[in-house]
Amino acid sequence: MYLWLKAFHIISVITWFAGIFYLPRLFVYHAACEDEISSERFKIMERKLYRLIMTPSMVITLTLGFGMLAMAWQGLSAQSWIWIKIALVGLLIAYHVHCGWIIRAFATNTQYRSERFFRIYNELPVLILIPVILLVVLQPF
Repeated sequence: MYLWLKAFHIISVITWFAGIFYLPRLFVYHAACEDEISSERFKIMERKLYRLIMTPSMVITLTLGFGMLAMAWQGLSAQSWIWIKIALVGLLIAYHVHCGWIIRAFATNTQYRSERFFRIYNELPVLILIPVILLVVLQPF
């Protein structure tokens, strides 16, 4: 059963990260657009990606992750790497929620960050993904 949870956890993580990588790219284009038609199109794309793909993927990822933690808690809880991974996942959840705030700001035309800001913002999830993968694969401590 654990391996089934793990397989579907990996699938949902990939789906979640696909959205996490694409949504801020939409923010870059949205911040750069100058016409109302394009802006409205980006609002729809951002909302649908967030609500229909990213958020369900996050919920499934977390549910399966908690399931795996529960099954192996006795062995995992004594290892430092799992606590670091949990903290990094917490940062990723905060990033996800912040993306939702940005969508709402774009939706109400109150978003004033620059295209350059979103180009940098777009790279932040990579700074979480790399150490999470290294921690899970290497389990260094």
